Amino acid sequence: MQEKSTITSWLATATNTLKQADIASARLDAELILANTLRKNRIYLHAHLDEEIDPRRVDIAEARLSLRLDRVPLAYILGEKEFYGRNFSVSPSVLVPRPESEEMINLLLKLAPQDDQPRTLIDIGTGSGCLGITAALELPDNWHVVLSDISPKALLVAEKNAKKLGAKIFTQKQSLLLGQFEKLDCILANLPYVDKDWKNTSPELRHEPSEALYASEGGLKLIRELIQQAPKHMTDQGLLFIEADEEQHQTIVAFGDQNGFLHLETSGLIVVLRLVGTER
Repeated sequence: MQEKSTITSWLATATNTLKQADIASARLDAELILANTLRKNRIYLHAHLDEEIDPRRVDIAEARLSLRLDRVPLAYILGEKEFYGRNFSVSPSVLVPRPESEEMINLLLKLAPQDDQPRTLIDIGTGSGCLGITAALELPDNWHVVLSDISPKALLVAEKNAKKLGAKIFTQKQSLLLGQFEKLDCILANLPYVDKDWKNTSPELRHEPSEALYASEGGLKLIRELIQQAPKHMTDQGLLFIEADEEQHQTIVAFGDQNGFLHLETSGLIVVLRLVGTER
């Protein structure tokens, strides 16, 4: 007869197994897998350590643990990821929202125009919609927020999140700004910027959509194209927020300068450029 698992015993075994696989967040991952499987929160686990787990739930937790050992991102296993204090649904069709991207929202709220004029923001390559939806929920009502992506599957995930979180947004399928007709006050862009030749990338990346991760020209191809396209689609003094690797920032700032942008601020992985004038 199989020995019954308690919350304590399952967590101990799972944590040890994850540590042996060199997963740094072993204990946290084990707790999140079990809490989600039991449809409880982590506080419940800590308060019921001696509780026996239903064998059917053990089987589900073990299957999820196996996925994590294969380095499937935890967000895909659980179907959600927290971003800026809100839970976003995710699937393998979109990138997992990352805490580093939250700085883009902080900078947006700091730098965006504070007047009551009608304003428009677009989140390009929106994926799960975490950036654009958060912007829509944090900015005043005078902001019109558009989420765009080349992937219909990604747009479905974004629309699902907008509905769940009560955000008023509009979606459109497009590549960068091709076909864009509405003038933009702000552009949020977390585009693919990983070079396939980079070493020491996370094993989890192989489970995320490659088209949302990788770009040629040292990871800068799409970012350069956006900077070239943006001026004719932006209002005067419009703001362009770009996420990229820190090693790419200097190149981005220089390329922006060549295309009519002033480097306004850099924080973490985020570069902010302001349109200051070019032939449009």
